[in-house]
Amino acid sequence: MTNTLNRRGPGRPRNLELASQRCEEILPIATEIFASKGYASTDVQEIADRLGIAKGTVYHYFPSKEQLFLAAVDRGMAGLSGAINASVAGEPDTIKQIARAIRAFLKYFDSNPDVVELIVQERAEFRDRKKPTYLEHRERNIRPWHEHFRSLCKSGRFRPLNEEQMTQTISNLLYGTIFTTYFAREGQAFESLSTQVLSLVFAGLLSDAELANLDKYLEFD
Repeated sequence: MTNTLNRRGPGRPRNLELASQRCEEILPIATEIFASKGYASTDVQEIADRLGIAKGTVYHYFPSKEQLFLAAVDRGMAGLSGAINASVAGEPDTIKQIARAIRAFLKYFDSNPDVVELIVQERAEFRDRKKPTYLEHRERNIRPWHEHFRSLCKSGRFRPLNEEQMTQTISNLLYGTIFTTYFAREGQAFESLSTQVLSLVFAGLLSDAELANLDKYLEFD
């Protein structure tokens, strides 16, 4: 594989696009090594060696190991948001959007199990942070879902519940499912839990009329 990081020294990047490209080359390797070795045991030199670049080049883009680690967590959570957004694109039915989003959330961690490890490490290593990265991303992306839930309640498709409590409860359920499944380490795919999770969620949210059609919300292309 061609190492584009070697094409230019650790000097100032020509433009933001190049800087973004190089960060995107560094962060996947950093994610892998942090996840496998742990934050405290990871040496930035090992990340640089895997990339075939100088350690100083890594520090040029990420001035400290802490910033590199947190950037890796942020990248992982941004990837989750992107996967969820892609899953609901083009789906006109809001309830089906919720079903697709929940499935996409679980499926994402099948492809990116290292992100679970980084979330756990962040909480352990940086307990003095006001908010962990996953909470920052949740708060940043949850407002449109509040609007969806409020609309569904008003239309009678959902039971009359508080939208913020609903989204927070579902979010907590999903993160709990990810962590408990990950720590059990029994090889079960996160996505395989989609039907179980959705059945539980919709049993509490759907109106009686919509609950009669539950199966159609559990079907995926």
